[in-house]
Amino acid sequence: HGSVSADEAARTAPFHLDLWFYFTLQNWVLDFGRPIAMLVFPLEWFPLNKPSVGDYFHMAYNVITPFLLLKIDSFELLYYYDEYLGHCMWYIPFFLILFMYFSGCFTASKAESLMPGPALLLVAPSGLYYWYLVTEGQIFILFIFTFFAMLALVLHQKRKRLFLDSNGLFLFSSFALTLLLVALWVAWLWNDPVLRKKYPGVIYVPEPWAFYTLHVSSRH
Repeated sequence: HGSVSADEAARTAPFHLDLWFYFTLQNWVLDFGRPIAMLVFPLEWFPLNKPSVGDYFHMAYNVITPFLLLKIDSFELLYYYDEYLGHCMWYIPFFLILFMYFSGCFTASKAESLMPGPALLLVAPSGLYYWYLVTEGQIFILFIFTFFAMLALVLHQKRKRLFLDSNGLFLFSSFALTLLLVALWVAWLWNDPVLRKKYPGVIYVPEPWAFYTLHVSSRH
């Protein structure tokens, strides 16, 4: 029973003509044809502050490819890419860029280390969004590492008598509020048996949509 006959293999592994045909077509048109299109269409049609025809071809390639993969049984692969690999590819550069931006938000003037009124009003919605990002995206370790790196940088720069400017204060305050909200969220759901079973790891940070699905929508 361990061997598979040729007939069975043929039935279980058909050639996906539609998939490979569309892949080949888009590779030639959108990838190989991109530099050709840039030669055909004059640059004057595309201002410097707008995407060029090559950029549009590149964006179309990235958009069409996932839909082509849906033509075969590859949903689990796409789900893994989106939920795990895609998160790493997006969130790690995102927080790295935020930290690099934060590293330039210092001033030698103590008087400039203040947040204006609009910044104070934006701290709450900004912190709430990052709370959602950390909990729903399951990136607490990345977030806490970034926050403590920011804190270490603040203490280091303070020895040089450099202070956070308004942008740095806003970002640091938003992250501090996020950490507080995550702590309150975890404390509130600490003894939830259903969520504890769903998130058995050492880092227990339940997702908001999981809480909604298990405790809110199930009641209706």
